[in-house]
Amino acid sequence: MAETLFTKIAKGEIPSVKIYEDNICFAILDINPIVKGHSLVISKEPYPNMAETPESVLEHMILVARKVDGKLREQLHCDGTNVLINNDKASGQEIPHLHFHVIPRFKDDGRRFGFEHDKYEDGEMAEMGRRLLLK
Repeated sequence: MAETLFTKIAKGEIPSVKIYEDNICFAILDINPIVKGHSLVISKEPYPNMAETPESVLEHMILVARKVDGKLREQLHCDGTNVLINNDKASGQEIPHLHFHVIPRFKDDGRRFGFEHDKYEDGEMAEMGRRLLLK
């Protein structure tokens, strides 16, 4: 098993505030939250990305993320959440170990994820759709 920051947290070598744990994953409060309550759902095995994670683990982790989402809404009375995965370094993933971010959001909290939008040229979107069609 490759050592990552998260495997060290899982083993208790690095302190954290755990809010959930089972044999597949655990959830902690992010030490550098975007909004207070920002949580991470982390696989116990250090899968580097979604493509290398077994489907059963992904399915389980999204259900745990849903539980975390529910607890954030119940306890913090947030108006919504962002649930996201940075999947590989090009997406902003800093630790090569699969984890979901569950971030509480409040109306007018002043936080914004700054994605820049792109535009398709004429016919390009249809061609992209053909290339990406799942069969």
